[in-house]
Amino acid sequence: MKTLLVSAVALIDTDGRILLAQRPEGKSLAGLWEFPGGKVEQGETPEIALIRELQEELGINTWTSCLAPLTFASHSYDDFHLLMPLFACRRWEGTPQPREGQVLKWVHAHDLRDYPMPPADIPLIPILRDWL
Repeated sequence: MKTLLVSAVALIDTDGRILLAQRPEGKSLAGLWEFPGGKVEQGETPEIALIRELQEELGINTWTSCLAPLTFASHSYDDFHLLMPLFACRRWEGTPQPREGQVLKWVHAHDLRDYPMPPADIPLIPILRDWL
């Protein structure tokens, strides 16, 4: 089974809310809410991939020094295994904008369970709640 490395981030605003993105129609797991991020390409570190994905998906800039490793998800789907480091980030430039048809929502950690998420993301919720 192929292992897919995906980097994700909990963007945390000054009110302690976390940014979630809803997967758009036409993508796998459409309609589910997830932490922003994406695939780590050949030659990229998880941090560099995340910085690139945040620019592409949300139009914001951040730096490796602002990405704090928090935890990771390891989950087997039917056709691949997902390994996903989750970083916390409180500093970035710009205002997140949905550039790929996704819906964005700022959510308090204690409300994360109200949003249906992919199976790999669900175990990250209690870790974020305890951390914030």
